[in-house]
Amino acid sequence: MSGSNGSDAPDVPGRSDSSDETAWPERAEQLRGLARLLGRNVRQDLLRPVLNRSAPMPEAQELPWRVRKPVVTLLVLLGAIAFGIDTNQYAFAFQLGVPVGIMLAGAQSAALVWALWEPIPAWWLSTVTMLAGAWIATALHGDVNPTRTNLGAPGWTAITILVQSGILLILALRLRPRVAMEALGLSLFAGLLAELYRSPDQGSSVGAAVVLFSVAVLIGSSLRGLRAARTELVAQEELTAEERARRTVLEERSRIARELHDVVAHHMSVISIQAQVAPHLVEDPSQELRETLDGIRQNAVEALAELRRVLGVLRAESPLGGGVDEAPQPTLARLPELLNNVRGAGLTVEVAVTGEERPLAPGVELSAYRIVQEAVSNAMRHAPDAAVAITLDYRPAALGVAVVNEPPRSPAPPSPGAGHGLLGMRERAAMLGGELTAGPTPQGGYRVAALLPVAAAPVQPSLEDRT
Repeated sequence: MSGSNGSDAPDVPGRSDSSDETAWPERAEQLRGLARLLGRNVRQDLLRPVLNRSAPMPEAQELPWRVRKPVVTLLVLLGAIAFGIDTNQYAFAFQLGVPVGIMLAGAQSAALVWALWEPIPAWWLSTVTMLAGAWIATALHGDVNPTRTNLGAPGWTAITILVQSGILLILALRLRPRVAMEALGLSLFAGLLAELYRSPDQGSSVGAAVVLFSVAVLIGSSLRGLRAARTELVAQEELTAEERARRTVLEERSRIARELHDVVAHHMSVISIQAQVAPHLVEDPSQELRETLDGIRQNAVEALAELRRVLGVLRAESPLGGGVDEAPQPTLARLPELLNNVRGAGLTVEVAVTGEERPLAPGVELSAYRIVQEAVSNAMRHAPDAAVAITLDYRPAALGVAVVNEPPRSPAPPSPGAGHGLLGMRERAAMLGGELTAGPTPQGGYRVAALLPVAAAPVQPSLEDRT
């Protein structure tokens, strides 16, 4: 037993070494795959928009001009300040000369303003300029650890960090977070390369750059996310408003269809009854007459059944309760009841009737009632303290309906309605071949006027009169 255990003990480390040797190639392959993925993303997000100018920037968001105009003014001012400081630093502190200093400082200042339109090329320009300044300074002086006290420290200077932070902020505001994180990583890498040209006794600004760059990207990405969420919310609200308007129109049309059914069904029922009774009003009617009247009655019954099926579908899809839809349709005879309820709510209403008042076709009376009802409801919402005048003008071939409210004495609270009552009134007038106009009055009130073609409702003779 002991020999067996002794022989097994040395094998455990051997197996561990074998597993480590197998795991390292897998980890290396995973790291290579990750590197290839990062390289592909960088080429797609940061290099392609520069090499191919026709390629769109990834998910770029345009800033509105009302926001861009003051930002441009601010960036131009900051760019001018950075240009003066950078020129002095490159030309004298780094001892590169005034022409080279102006060129490098101008490139960085221009990149700060250019980033508002082309953030990726501007970021590349600022980053390459920083590295070029460090390389040129070292190449001219030939010593990465200069001993001259008047020679500055090329690389990450204070003004370079601030300019790069501003460009990263604009880039994060306009482009998606992945691109901003890639630009942040490459900026830190480029800054570390530039720090190699700095002498050890000059200190390091890596910590400040990491903090400022990260904060700039975080703020820019957060603001971009808020703007995208706000844009999505506005689009959703517009879609909801359109859907609500569409639903309101469909509900009004469904209501008109139900009312039209009731009117047509009444006439079809009368036709069916008349066709059934007619043979009894004629002495010894012929077989042809009986067959014709039977055909008329059968067609009327079938049409009435079809109308009832359509009405069943409309009432099943109606958002209102079935009890409301089953109620008898109102006519102008019920107008006093409506106005008494309105007066009870505090609205002053006067009614004037001109012409010879007479019974009209059910569809005309129903549409006139609904137009008055909707116009008065609008007056209650928008001018609750104003008097309303209603005029019914009975003409030989038309019924004129006018609802006029005076200007409101005080501003009315915002109305929660969908604002499609006028559309419903116009559809009712158009259904009868009439017209409707609506608009403000010169005195500041509002007027709704409709002209509905009419014909006197025929009085059905009783069976005793016919005999």
